[in-house]
Amino acid sequence: MKSLKSGLIVLSSVGLLFLGACTKETTTSNQSSSPTASPAASKPESSSPATSTETSAKSDHSKSSKGGQVVESGAYHLEFVPEKEDNGTHLDFYLQKGDNHEAIPNAKVTAQIQLPDGTQKTLDLKYDAEGKHYTVLLPGTAPGQYQVKMSADVNAEKVNGRFSFNK
Repeated sequence: MKSLKSGLIVLSSVGLLFLGACTKETTTSNQSSSPTASPAASKPESSSPATSTETSAKSDHSKSSKGGQVVESGAYHLEFVPEKEDNGTHLDFYLQKGDNHEAIPNAKVTAQIQLPDGTQKTLDLKYDAEGKHYTVLLPGTAPGQYQVKMSADVNAEKVNGRFSFNK
């Protein structure tokens, strides 16, 4: 009888140890899958920092030159500037390369936007040669936080940046 109780206690203890180990492992994997935040300058209407799992910030080149949110991705400098308008939000995206931030006019740029209500919208940006940036109008005026993933294809090289803004 005494050995039966000891056996049950040992078995319960081992079961709890395995359960605890599985729980800790799951928590660790969830933490590692969260996006990394990088500091960025933002306009007054943009209160959230830029985030990206695909990018890393460089301190000397990550300063905003257009007043928007900045993400550095390898040799690329990405800057996102949302501007409110009566019929929506005008999205400006500066895609630049190198230390001198030379504009890249021949990329295919797409914005994947999650609206405050959770719906997704995909918009293709057009290059504005005069302003040396990509632009599109996001229709709608719903208040809340918008999550934006900018994807650029530069000569078959993928460049991504994640941004957010509030209306």
